[in-house]
Amino acid sequence: MPDSRGVPVLRSDARRNVEQIRHAAVQVFRSKGFSAPLEEIAAVANVSKATIFNRLGGRVGLIDAVIDDVVAAELQGVIEDARSVVEVRERICFYIEALRDLQYRLPAVNDVLLEQYRESEPLLALCHSGMVFHESLVSEGHAAGVLVAGLMPEDFHALARDNALVLRHGGLPPRADYDRRTAFVIGGICAGARGDVTL
Repeated sequence: MPDSRGVPVLRSDARRNVEQIRHAAVQVFRSKGFSAPLEEIAAVANVSKATIFNRLGGRVGLIDAVIDDVVAAELQGVIEDARSVVEVRERICFYIEALRDLQYRLPAVNDVLLEQYRESEPLLALCHSGMVFHESLVSEGHAAGVLVAGLMPEDFHALARDNALVLRHGGLPPRADYDRRTAFVIGGICAGARGDVTL
C-alpha cells in the first residue's frame, strides 16, 4: 500500500526480509566478492532467491543497496587517509600498501577495480573516484620527482587492476609473499621509497 506520497510501504515481514537480505549480502559479499552466488545469500538470509529479485531487483540492485557497507566506506577511507599524509612519497607508498591490503582482504574491492558490474552506478562511481585520485597522486609524484619517469595515471590504475586479476584467478598467496611483492611494486615506481627491496 502506498503512503501519502505514493511511495510503496512494505509490510513488516517484507521489511524484515529486506533487512535480512541486506545483512546476509554484506556478510557474503565481504567474504566472497560481488560475484558470490545469490543462492548463498538467500540461504544466509533464510529467504528464497526469488525474494531477492522481488525486493531488490537481483544482483545489481543488491550491490547498489549494500556497496557502502561492503566496500565503499573502506575504499574512500583509504583515499582520505592517504590524502592526510603530507610527504608525497610517503603518501604514494601508504596508498599502494593500503589499497593492496584491501585487495587481499576484501574480494569486492577487486570487483570494483575490474568494473565487474557496470550496470551498478555506485560501483562505477567508486571506481571513477579511485581513478581521479590516481591522477592526482601521479601528478603530485612527478612534480615532487619521486616517481619513475614515464609513469602515467593509467599505469597506476593498471597495477591495481592487474593485481585484482591475479587475486581473482590465481588465488591468495601467503601474506608474507604478497607483502614482499607489494614492496617490489613500490620500489619499482617510487625512487628511494621505503618499500625498496634489495636482492
